[in-house]
Amino acid sequence: MATTLLLMAYGVPILIGLVMILPGTEGVFSALSERFPSLKTRRGRIFSGLNLTLLAGLAVSIQTQWIHAKVSEGSKFCASETIFSCDDVIGNSAYNTVPYLPSLSWGMVGFVTFTALLFLAYSSSKEPNAPWVKRFIDLGSLVTFAGLGVIALLVSYEIEMEKICQFCTMAHLANVVALAGFLQLRFMHGETQWHD
Repeated sequence: MATTLLLMAYGVPILIGLVMILPGTEGVFSALSERFPSLKTRRGRIFSGLNLTLLAGLAVSIQTQWIHAKVSEGSKFCASETIFSCDDVIGNSAYNTVPYLPSLSWGMVGFVTFTALLFLAYSSSKEPNAPWVKRFIDLGSLVTFAGLGVIALLVSYEIEMEKICQFCTMAHLANVVALAGFLQLRFMHGETQWHD
């Protein structure tokens, strides 16, 4: 039950972020646009959705790093006899560290990556017309695109173990939604919509 509630706490912001990023959803947030003026523009909605998604991705990455530490100590967090067992995935020392860097866990990689991405997105949302914003958006697009390769590697590990880490999956979803947000901002930058 606690695991389900935690997953919902991460999944709901990612879902809201996705809806904000999707085109044609401005009507969903019209009631909130008086309280949050940034939601009145397409650019503002994408930045808001991106920031919310990255914050959830950061939180779930911290959770996976915490689970890694607990499992390393011999504790159990979400062990299960079913296909869903984050302990079996995160606790597997053969798969839960970066190849050739065995002291670096994937949870820590996610923590550092989502922190950097949140910095890029949040600072760009605060100064959207600054000359460095295009570089930040391009870098965010590149990092989230490279994240697809990491996701593919980690999913291949899960397939090999025949187990699924629910928390890892949330982090993967956050990366994919963030990629969609960064790409939309990248294509929009410099266009009329950017300045509306």
